[in-house]
Amino acid sequence: MFTFAWPWLWLALPLPLLSAWWLPPVQRQQAGTLRVPFPAALAPPRPHARRWRMVLAVMAWLLLVSAAARPQWLDPNQPMVVSGRDLMLAVDISPSMQIDDLRLDEQRRNRLEVLQDRADTFLQRRHGDRLGLILFGAQAYVQAPLTFDRDTVRQLLAEAEIGFAGNATAIGDAIGLAVKRLRDSANDDAVVILLTDGANNAGELEPLEAAELARLSGVRIHTIGIGADSLHMEGVFGRERINPSADLDEALLRQVAALTGGEYFRARDTADLERIHAALDVLEPTPQAIDLPPRQELYPWPLAAALLLGLVVVVLGRR
Repeated sequence: MFTFAWPWLWLALPLPLLSAWWLPPVQRQQAGTLRVPFPAALAPPRPHARRWRMVLAVMAWLLLVSAAARPQWLDPNQPMVVSGRDLMLAVDISPSMQIDDLRLDEQRRNRLEVLQDRADTFLQRRHGDRLGLILFGAQAYVQAPLTFDRDTVRQLLAEAEIGFAGNATAIGDAIGLAVKRLRDSANDDAVVILLTDGANNAGELEPLEAAELARLSGVRIHTIGIGADSLHMEGVFGRERINPSADLDEALLRQVAALTGGEYFRARDTADLERIHAALDVLEPTPQAIDLPPRQELYPWPLAAALLLGLVVVVLGRR
């Protein structure tokens, strides 16, 4: 569909006529007679030449006003997603994430592999959000800064390797780094999703101190404790049942979430992770898509034509 973005500018169309009627004429100064060898060079233009110049000038003015009104071509409506929240994913890659107490596709897999698989689907659904990724062990570092490029964040999460950040778990430093990155952004709706299977045993910042900084900065933290409650392993006295999540500090994770207005979730298996991600989609819904017609600006064409006709008028006037 063809339309004008600023149709009110067509009101300027009679401006030249109004100027001719209302503005006083230019006062011509009387000068002495000047003798020249070629009097024809100073002769007034012929009537038909003056008429063509006027026609071209009117056309140029019409095109100029048309360009100022911003002609546009609107394509059929397409869903456009408005900007959502800033969401930072903080993932534990300490050695304990190597425990293969979860199942994926009917096979036992370690915690990080299952987390990567389920989180990939979750990140795919976050249309309109700016996503970031923090990996932490004994140290925490930003693997992906906040970006709308979901595919890059998913790829970087898939490439995460256990042990690359050290052999301990610095939950407080991970939260502090996430809050720092989110506080520097201009978005008021900021969220951290922290996934870990252990307790804070490294780093310089205590988790509750970091959570207090998050609360003061308006950042919500949702915490997820991952790991099965029981695992059968072969021991000295035969097959034994152990708790592979004995080191998980659930009390701390609950406190961090509650202090910042978030929620704590417990993921004991793959199905739990899927339910948690569905719950997070409800707690932190993605922005709704709105139908906006893509616009193609057409003003350069009448503007170029107006400038070309103006140049022709000037050339004819000099001739």
